[in-house]
Amino acid sequence: MADYNEKSCELLNKAVAEELTALHQYMYFHFRLEDAGYKPLADYFHRISIVEMLAERIMFLKGDPLMRMSKAVKQIHDVKEMLAYAAQLEKETVEHYNAYAGEAAKLGDSATKKMFEDLVIVEENHQDMFETEHDNLGDFGDTFLALQAIEHSKEIASSGE
Repeated sequence: MADYNEKSCELLNKAVAEELTALHQYMYFHFRLEDAGYKPLADYFHRISIVEMLAERIMFLKGDPLMRMSKAVKQIHDVKEMLAYAAQLEKETVEHYNAYAGEAAKLGDSATKKMFEDLVIVEENHQDMFETEHDNLGDFGDTFLALQAIEHSKEIASSGE
């Protein structure tokens, strides 16, 4: 394995750990929100958790994806706290991916650098969405959550469940 491959795999495995943490955390939030009837928010957490994988690049570099989380799932039940924590996770990930892109550039691995740069944009969009929803909840309070529940009830009524 080329020297930069090994170091790039280390960077990518750090990112995999962060993404697996996000995946588990967001699935937990998805289950809690869906159970509370806040289906649109629950669906968003579910959708973005599925896209959070980097293992394919590691395999291409002939490395081994280490399927470990970077931190434990937090048992948060308050919706506002969920959104704030999710935004914080995304902010940290953006910071890390920017640093990883710089490290990959120093290694001469432009493909991994570009992957991290592209992921920064995706993660910034996630962060923005969580901050926006957090602000909406702050501005509209229980009305915001009631609208989430009403939307879910409409879906159930129209589907015949």
